[in-house]
Amino acid sequence: MLHKPVLLAETIQLLNVQPHGVYVDATLGSGGHTREILNRLGPEGRVVGIDRDQEALERVERDLRDPRLLTLHTSFSRMARALREKGIQEVDGVIMDLGVSMEQLKDPERGFSFHSDARLDMRMDKTQRLTAEEIVNRWSQQKIERIIREYGEERYARPIAKAIIDERKKGPIYSCRQLAEVVQRIKRKRTRIHPATKTFQALRIAVNNELEELQKGLENSLEMLKKGGRLCVISYHSLEDRIVKRFFVDTEKKGLIKRLTKKPLLPTKEEIRDNPSARSAKLRGGERI
Repeated sequence: MLHKPVLLAETIQLLNVQPHGVYVDATLGSGGHTREILNRLGPEGRVVGIDRDQEALERVERDLRDPRLLTLHTSFSRMARALREKGIQEVDGVIMDLGVSMEQLKDPERGFSFHSDARLDMRMDKTQRLTAEEIVNRWSQQKIERIIREYGEERYARPIAKAIIDERKKGPIYSCRQLAEVVQRIKRKRTRIHPATKTFQALRIAVNNELEELQKGLENSLEMLKKGGRLCVISYHSLEDRIVKRFFVDTEKKGLIKRLTKKPLLPTKEEIRDNPSARSAKLRGGERI
């Protein structure tokens, strides 16, 4: 597998896996967290792996081949319903790792990479209709500027949006590389982070409705957790972390959850050295009261 699970030891410890428990890996991805949970379960334990990416589900099923693993192709917002449809009324723990899997980033056909000549896509779930290509070529300059500013936290949102509109007047913007070059013409200053990073993040969030889905996923998790059950969430940028932090603070005030991490757990220098994608990760957890 290409993807290294981030904050793996810390997450598994926080989850407090019990041998007979039922756990949900709500972002199955490459199955790194699920593998570790399975290693700690007895024969009666169970992991439900959820992902919007059907290819990810099939890949992990092939790799693990474990009868204790049930995979479900669904979204955060349908998590509780999907579990109940399978006869699962409550669970002992939920993990949500909000990072994009390395398999998705490295697959040029998925349209996430700045360096790819593939079509702008960025869908986690290939069955949905909205793509990044549609946003870039059909949405208004004002809407494109708004998502780049709000979802990418990009200070150059306005000139980037204008440049996109100017470029598409010459012809459609089809490829990732083409869009990245448009952004680079606006952001000429060289830094260690690619100039198009924030714009691509914004488009990905918009395409997949990630922030709204995250909020609904947190609410679904709370709904499914039994008393003493635990929720662990790994976020990678400030927009996600604000939502997660607010959720834990608000539910603690309501007496629904006890926060296990007053401050987020961060990766060690050694983990960041071995896995640079971990550098911005923050882990928060709580226990159902």
